[in-house]
Amino acid sequence: MNGRVIAERYELATLLGQGGMGQVWTAYDRRLDRRVAVKLLRPDRVAGPTGGDAAEELRRRFVRECRVTAQVDHPGLVTVHDAGGDGDDLYLVMQYVEGADLADHLAEHLPYPWPWAVAIAAQLCAVLSAVHAVPIVHRDLKPRNAMVRPDGTVTVLDLGVASVLDSDTTRLTHTGSPIGSPAYMAPEQAMGGAVGPYTDLYALGVLLHELLSGDVPFAGSTALGVLHRHLYEPPIPVRHLRPEVPEALEALVLRLLAKDPQHRPASAQEVYEALRPLLPAQGDPAGPLDPTRPFLRPQAPWPDRASTPHAGPPVPAPRADESRQTSTPPAKPDVAKAVDEVKRLLSEGRITQAVDILGGILPAAAAEHGERSPVVRILRKQYAATLMDDGQYRRALPELRRLADDRGAEAGPADTQTLRFRYDAAQCLEQLGEAAAALAEYRAVLPFYENAYAAPANDPQRAFDIRHRIGHLLLAVGDHAAGRAQLQALLYDTERAYGPHHPLPVELRRQLSHQQVVRGG
Repeated sequence: MNGRVIAERYELATLLGQGGMGQVWTAYDRRLDRRVAVKLLRPDRVAGPTGGDAAEELRRRFVRECRVTAQVDHPGLVTVHDAGGDGDDLYLVMQYVEGADLADHLAEHLPYPWPWAVAIAAQLCAVLSAVHAVPIVHRDLKPRNAMVRPDGTVTVLDLGVASVLDSDTTRLTHTGSPIGSPAYMAPEQAMGGAVGPYTDLYALGVLLHELLSGDVPFAGSTALGVLHRHLYEPPIPVRHLRPEVPEALEALVLRLLAKDPQHRPASAQEVYEALRPLLPAQGDPAGPLDPTRPFLRPQAPWPDRASTPHAGPPVPAPRADESRQTSTPPAKPDVAKAVDEVKRLLSEGRITQAVDILGGILPAAAAEHGERSPVVRILRKQYAATLMDDGQYRRALPELRRLADDRGAEAGPADTQTLRFRYDAAQCLEQLGEAAAALAEYRAVLPFYENAYAAPANDPQRAFDIRHRIGHLLLAVGDHAAGRAQLQALLYDTERAYGPHHPLPVELRRQLSHQQVVRGG
């Protein structure tokens, strides 16, 4: 495959690594004359034996997740340059990062200095805080997905790809193995529950435990055995293995490894604040690849050598007519023209631009037609839907709540459109990692979809979907018994409605079987 050109632009050079689902290559960007990293994924291998439809859905989801990933702007996150499909492969083009991955860095520096572990974790917290604000959940944080660069900074890789491979949080590969890395997998992820920022914080705890002790807290000869230990065994406190580790650091690791997500720190920001007193004071780094360097010499140039900046020509001052403020009022936006432009952009898959236009014309449309006018309602509905398509759940949520309140006040709580707005709001809460709030919202709307006398809201298929989500969320908040009972009851009802060979009961049986095996070790 060496020399293959992807998308008529990226020439593959050196194979860096490969697995069952794809490969990672160094490549040459012919257009911009730069070295990049290219990850190739095979949709047919990820989707399994179900074939074409599942593979095509994976392609669509892959491009969407890469677009969402590109919204995150943080120096500790690898930059995504391009994504798409080439023949049978999906490709993701990223910046090429020099340095050592964290697994190799640890292996070369055992025992790993605990201040280095603190510095690594603090940098990862900064990245996770930016990622979770989008919101995105990494789902596969581990040493192989973090690079220590020569200047000591840490770069996180593979953001977004894991969520494409595991988009419904419970799906298994066709080989029967859970997607993800069992050694770093949170209990709610192992049980097939909904994931959130708390899932990444658990993985951070596993990683920090490994840096401090030299090994992950839960190991085993089989993946299921490891998952069982995540669920039911307490971790060994790191000071039992390395007494020189500060007590505060040991306590933080144990909080991160709590089985119940609600007992973990509330956010990556909170973890950073707990690490901050343990960070080193300013001084001299040990050399290249010292992860404390960003704290010892903040913002210092790398490499440490004197340089004479090139003095370019002076920047001319603006002319008087350029700097003077204009008194001409801004042109009144053409709402109809903007709507046509949004339709065109959406048809071309340019969702982010469509979001910006819709957000810009809403105030003008409200001023022209009135906040409660049909045109504004339609625009706001389109705006919320487009925000969700773009993965901007935090911005979509207040729009959906406003739509639900306005529609509910006019048409009542059982109105089909009111319920759809509330259902979409629950989806946003779920994606934002607010499991308890999402659970409450799903439970509030479920009776309307199950009630045979609530036509036209009665929708058995939507009711099954909500019950499925409730089961995942119960597992996510640690109520394993209730979650399994929910999924078991749903399996019984879906088999009666669809038959035992329908994809939904088949998937439910697989999930319940997996959970049973995990519980039994």
